[in-house]
Amino acid sequence: MQVEKIIQHIVDWLSTYSKNAGTSGFVVGVSGGIDSAVTSTLCARTGLPMLVLEMPIHQGASQVTRASNHIDWLTQNYPNVQRQEVQLTSVFDQLIAELPPVESEESRMMSLANTRARLRMTTLYYFAALKGFLVAGTGNKVEDFGVGFYTKYGDGGVDLSPIADLLKSEVYALGEFMGISEAIMVAPPTDGLWGDSRTDEDQIGASYPELEWAMAQADAGKKAEDFEGREREVFEIFSRYNAANQHKMQPIRCAKYLTP
Repeated sequence: MQVEKIIQHIVDWLSTYSKNAGTSGFVVGVSGGIDSAVTSTLCARTGLPMLVLEMPIHQGASQVTRASNHIDWLTQNYPNVQRQEVQLTSVFDQLIAELPPVESEESRMMSLANTRARLRMTTLYYFAALKGFLVAGTGNKVEDFGVGFYTKYGDGGVDLSPIADLLKSEVYALGEFMGISEAIMVAPPTDGLWGDSRTDEDQIGASYPELEWAMAQADAGKKAEDFEGREREVFEIFSRYNAANQHKMQPIRCAKYLTP
């Protein structure tokens, strides 16, 4: 993998996209994870103005610390970067207080997790509109086009996706080259939407290396019956998520009719 060339390609692509769109910079939400760290650093490398947002909602202390330290590093190394913290916990709590009760606690928790992501998306676009910036997404290839592990119109609501053609392992390779902190590099990936310590692997049932393997097998036309044991289990997990989340990955469908 030619990491340096990939980095330069994405940085050039970001600059060209912004110019062609008639915008003047980028807004990125930083969570303390590898994907947002790499995305924000790539945007910073363009030299264009960039606003980095911290948007905690009952966030774990370790996530907040990693995010804040990364933003400190960005502002120290890239003079085009500015930071903005927006505390969304009280907004989230007030919204919950106004929502009617539901019978299924599990369904409620999932809906509220997605609501967190959508509050953050709204905040990102507030600042993007103020400044004439683009919202840069932080999803990688496995999340965006493999298992659909993101919130529709939440972290999936973006203007452009700099790392969506990179596998998670490739995102880590870029992060190592660009000097992303060790704390972020070794932190277990998490969407941070539940207010607890659960990781992406806890939720999905498979690690990103396993999902990358399954995605490659699916692209090669393999079926579940081609595997046994853990490999079959992982392939079935990938296939189940991929099928269930096609509505996120495909363009919005329109009802069409023929004029009589």
